[in-house]
Amino acid sequence: MTAETLQAPPAQTDRDAGWQDIAAVIGARILARLRKIAAPIRPLAWVLMATAIGFWMLGQIAGWSEFTVAAVVIAITVALCALFLIGRTAYDVSLDLARTRVVVGERAVGALTLANRGARAILPSRVVLPVGSGRGEFGIQRLAPGEEAEELFAIPTQKRGVVKVGPVSVVRGDPLGLFERAHRRDDPVDLYVHPRTVLFDGQSLGYLRDLEGLPAADLSRDDVSFHALNEYQPGDDLRHVHWRSTARTGVMMVRQYEETRRSHFVIGLSRSSGDYATNDDFELAISAAGSIGLRAIRDSQRVDVRVQGRDLPAGTGKQLLDSLSAVENSKPREGGIAELAGVVAAHMPLASVVVLVCGSKVSTDSLRLACARLPFGARVLAIIADSSVSSPALQRIGDADVMTVGELGQVPLALRKVLA
Repeated sequence: MTAETLQAPPAQTDRDAGWQDIAAVIGARILARLRKIAAPIRPLAWVLMATAIGFWMLGQIAGWSEFTVAAVVIAITVALCALFLIGRTAYDVSLDLARTRVVVGERAVGALTLANRGARAILPSRVVLPVGSGRGEFGIQRLAPGEEAEELFAIPTQKRGVVKVGPVSVVRGDPLGLFERAHRRDDPVDLYVHPRTVLFDGQSLGYLRDLEGLPAADLSRDDVSFHALNEYQPGDDLRHVHWRSTARTGVMMVRQYEETRRSHFVIGLSRSSGDYATNDDFELAISAAGSIGLRAIRDSQRVDVRVQGRDLPAGTGKQLLDSLSAVENSKPREGGIAELAGVVAAHMPLASVVVLVCGSKVSTDSLRLACARLPFGARVLAIIADSSVSSPALQRIGDADVMTVGELGQVPLALRKVLA
């Protein structure tokens, strides 16, 4: 008998595969249903049920009536507690935050409203409201048809971040905590806790490279800001010949222009934990970056913010602060300020102003390397956040102005000295 005669026909193989798929689907549905049934059962209930079964078996085998009675009492207790799951929890839930954006330390309050829109009363229940990594619990009394209950709550905002509030869960359970059935209501709401920022006035740091731009010191053969007349050199565009001066001097003269620069303001914010001595320095750096970015946005400049691994949306002041609220420390493999400067140069080669923000653990050599990697011709400003200094300090590293600040209020003063 050959090997080919031992193989099953193709049709039978397909039928076997089809039955296996059907069995897998049925098994998955049964497993999902069992998980749904077992979801309200708390660990203590499983322990009591296992204890009741063990006592019953021990009482029957050993003939000890005490264990049998104990098993019956435990089983009745578990059954009575399970009755507390019976009932409706069909609340209409409304979660409302007075403000979805606050500054660190500001008061954030909200209201949770539950209404019974049905025709029957709803028994007392418990409402769980997750707030970030914690949660709040409210006890709701019996609600008659058409009745409402409102609970006010406050959210701590001592730390910058994005706090997810909700979703609201309506919990029904027993007094012993053996069973708990939770139904989620409403959608979660994001609360943005913005970093502190400071408003300041002063000269803009931005350059322009457009029709409404500001002239720079670089000269160009073709632009919109006229600078001077020069003698014609091979390669000059004949369209810029100044014929009146040529006729008067007898030498061909061409116009020379000052290059105008577009307002492309780039902020490179290091979020590497290795660049900062303390977490307070990291928060100070974020606040400084936000303050300078807001000023640039008010100056109608194009603002881009880059951190290790990604760009931050910064089209408006609200987008900038929302983005900074979610910034966290990066992993060491993503590099420090020098690697961040290289990414800025690669992705934003036409930046007119680059502001690098880092911590006091960045060495002078690393900062010099970072400034050297930035686009040629861009004005470079470096801000070092060091909460241990009492007054701002200024220094020059290559072509970059470097200022060290110990608190947010020192940023405007330091910038005025830089621009003086």
